[in-house]
Amino acid sequence: MTEPRYFLVPGFSQAAGAWEGVLAALPEGGLAHALEIPAEEGFVQTAHALVNGRAGVWGGYSLGGRIALQLALDCPGRVDGLVLISTNPGIEDPNLRSVRRATDDELARWVESNGVEAFLDRWLAQPLFSHLEHARLNRLDSAEAIAHQLRTLGQGAHEPLWDRLHELAMPVAVVAGDHDEKYTAIARRAAATIGSNARLHIVPDAGHALLQEAPSAVADILQGI
Repeated sequence: MTEPRYFLVPGFSQAAGAWEGVLAALPEGGLAHALEIPAEEGFVQTAHALVNGRAGVWGGYSLGGRIALQLALDCPGRVDGLVLISTNPGIEDPNLRSVRRATDDELARWVESNGVEAFLDRWLAQPLFSHLEHARLNRLDSAEAIAHQLRTLGQGAHEPLWDRLHELAMPVAVVAGDHDEKYTAIARRAAATIGSNARLHIVPDAGHALLQEAPSAVADILQGI
């Protein structure tokens, strides 16, 4: 059996199935494998656990992009190429990081008290996702797993990786939707910081949720890395 060439990490509260549109758009979808995020590890440990002997092109969306970035920095021999989709390398200001950590912990407690369906009602009501017809699909069904991601894998829970971006020596694609102004600015800065091995992709007519909004564009970027 041919080994997978692409390993794909989903975003916050998503299951591996969030990549199904991208997998369908790849002409050789059997060479791609979407992974579930482990539910019990710390941020760095989660990245290392995903390696598990795998090597190829790694792609990650949002939270999954931060995990893939950590993996590429710590295990570069396992990463032939890196695709960062709607990804923030981290919150640099320690005070803002502390505020985010407290906010995420508060939301984690709310999820534990109110359950997954109430959380999805609240989370997907944000303008970022409210226009997506099937935003509830391919989501985690465990309040404990969502709370774990908030407390342990959120942007407030790990050190920012901006000052390590120059270490990336493999080809890197940095991707954002052109309607997502915040992450477009982040993507431009990240690509410039990485250097000549980075390629910036601003996807037209798309926002933050690129796996659902522009799966064919994401598949094309993966194949071009």
